[in-house]
Amino acid sequence: MDAFESVLRRSLENAGVEVVEEDPADLVIAVGGDGTMLAAAATALEADVPVLGFNLGTIGFLTAAEPADVDVVTQRLAAGDFGIEERMTVAATVGDQTILGVNDVVVEKVDSQRLIELSVAIDGVDFSTYRADGLIVATPTGSTAYSFSAGGPLVAPTLRALVLTPVAAHSLFSRSMVIPSEQEIVVTVRRDRPVKVSVDKANLGQIREGDQVQIRRGERPARFVTLNPPSFAGLVKNKFDLP
Repeated sequence: MDAFESVLRRSLENAGVEVVEEDPADLVIAVGGDGTMLAAAATALEADVPVLGFNLGTIGFLTAAEPADVDVVTQRLAAGDFGIEERMTVAATVGDQTILGVNDVVVEKVDSQRLIELSVAIDGVDFSTYRADGLIVATPTGSTAYSFSAGGPLVAPTLRALVLTPVAAHSLFSRSMVIPSEQEIVVTVRRDRPVKVSVDKANLGQIREGDQVQIRRGERPARFVTLNPPSFAGLVKNKFDLP
């Protein structure tokens, strides 16, 4: 990765793009897989600038460029020849602390040997109670990550929705739910077992019986640089090498 970062820096400088290590910047560039891209997207979101990813990972759902195209990409960046796609974010609140994320909110057990019990209300309506390892509330962008590995659906990133996916549920109803992004989700811990909450893997803390997590659409979208993007169906086909 270090070798490619040197190539990328040189290519950007040759194209007339100034490279800085800190704010202020007009664009954040990530080099790596989806995990690296997610961290970069959080930085870009905080700075309110777009993010572009070069894929050095396995799948690279969030990245828009391949290392082999570095010179073409940097020239397009210098010329302003690229698009910007806005993607909805998700916000989670515990007590007086709120964290904004691009992928998902995960409410999950701390003790690996014991299930937790979580009740879910959607827009003020008591929906269901899950006995499970955890619950994921994902954005369409995050639907390709942990939610997908837990059995959730893939959702096109341009849609505005929240995806609820239980993890290893021991409940009669264990399907994913896709709801409008305007609706608020409140998760309440129903058993005296510790539960941890994270947003895009950033720790929001532990909660116990009676505590709640409020989850809703984020107030600001994340912005991703696009370069001749394929359709979502085409992207899925390519990333999963479907026949």
